[in-house]
Amino acid sequence: MKRSVCALTMAAAILVAAPVAQATIITYHADLNGANEALPNASPGFGSAIVTYDDVLHSMRVEATFSGLTGTTTAAHIHCCTTTAMVGTAGVATRTPTFLDFPAGVMSGLYDKTFDMMLATSYNAAFITANGGTTAAAETALFAGMAQGKSYFNIHTSVFGGGEIRGFLQQVPEPASIALIGLGLVGLALGRRRIV
Repeated sequence: MKRSVCALTMAAAILVAAPVAQATIITYHADLNGANEALPNASPGFGSAIVTYDDVLHSMRVEATFSGLTGTTTAAHIHCCTTTAMVGTAGVATRTPTFLDFPAGVMSGLYDKTFDMMLATSYNAAFITANGGTTAAAETALFAGMAQGKSYFNIHTSVFGGGEIRGFLQQVPEPASIALIGLGLVGLALGRRRIV
């Protein structure tokens, strides 16, 4: 009896100590403007986009704000993957013709939607086909492109059909990195103060 209680206690301890799958949450940001378009334009429009990826839930949250467009919105999506980071053009990776429920026919607005990246409806079908034919392969390709700076958020309008404002998505450092950078800057400032 003592052995079975001891064995059960050990088994419970092992289960409690076993690692639980931890999600990696990665956040990307883009400043949107006409100068960032592949053919730069003088649109006074501007905005920002935040894309948050959870690799355990396979979810992508898209948040965007935009204002001052010269035309009314016709589509918005993420393009991927350019040949070179931070320049060029690529096909649409996410749902076409536009993100689900993205505000249409407006010159300013807000958007916040979370997508299940295991669903084919979260992608452009051509992107899935070009990247292995499965949503898992498309997810890997899209987020690898984002990590390499080869994807961009684009808002198309009635005046600029090819895109009025866009911005390349760049990874936002996690809080630990920001804290380390801050500590490094403080250390650098203190070091310079001692030298003087």
